Amino acid sequence: MTSSTHPASKAKNQPARAGWSFVKPSVVPGFGLTFGYTLLYLSIIVLIPIAALFFKAFSLSPERLIEIATDRRTVAALWVSFGSSFIAALVNVVFGVIVAWVLVRYRFPGRRLLDAIVDLPFALPTAVAGIALSTLYAPKGWVGALFAPQGAIGRLFADGSWWADHFGPWTIKIAYTPAGITIALIFIGLPFVVRTVQPILEEFEQELEEAAATLGATRLQTIRHVIMPRLTPAVLTGFALAFARAVGEYGSVIFIAGNIPYVSEIAPLLIVIRLEEFDQPAASTIAVIMLVIAFAMLLVINLIQAWSRRRFGDGV
Repeated sequence: MTSSTHPASKAKNQPARAGWSFVKPSVVPGFGLTFGYTLLYLSIIVLIPIAALFFKAFSLSPERLIEIATDRRTVAALWVSFGSSFIAALVNVVFGVIVAWVLVRYRFPGRRLLDAIVDLPFALPTAVAGIALSTLYAPKGWVGALFAPQGAIGRLFADGSWWADHFGPWTIKIAYTPAGITIALIFIGLPFVVRTVQPILEEFEQELEEAAATLGATRLQTIRHVIMPRLTPAVLTGFALAFARAVGEYGSVIFIAGNIPYVSEIAPLLIVIRLEEFDQPAASTIAVIMLVIAFAMLLVINLIQAWSRRRFGDGV
């Protein structure tokens, strides 16, 4: 009686060959076709446009490139964009983990509604979000009015207050400042952290927490040594996604930013302004600078992610 062995099983049972193998054994045919289609698709959609952007920027002379890159307005816009994006991503990491924890660990009326609301920034047009935020945080808006000098909170820092007598008057403005930009970026970036951390919490074995408590660990020790090591890769991924999303945001920011040069002007808006001035090489140069900085920061984040996976595992 002869026994037949499935090709996939035979390939799986064969000893691994030394060196790097390009084609992995698979029972599904068409590797060459699908791999070629993948490369073609990525080239048309991603690589060729980026290459064209670089070619356009480097068509300028080195002196002109340096002039655009070191222009005060360009540098200020880059600082606003990347600084606000970084702060917004950090805030989203903290509150995104808290929101994900509440949605996974607790059962309460309206939990499914709250879970659906988290995805609202995904579905909401960015222009609508920008108008809503600017209306809310403008000096005469519901929240902005509270921080006006005559508002409930602004009065605490206005002339004649204890704060003004000791430290000088302080006017708090949210809209048309970098603070308003950061709030808009927090709004559009929160779902990325929540949806990245939530599946890890759902698969987390609560028996590990119970075992840690049985061994005498406090809640803080359990969070530090049991929960956070498993969440770290997902948290870093959520941070990277929120940061990348925030850097390129345009629609929701321009309404609340005020677009004041050197103060609240973002780099994407400056690119649009250069295009409206028919200065496409300058716009391409600013875009390349943004691209290089974003790639560098994401590379650092990916290196930290790789380190966390080697130390803590994949988090599942």
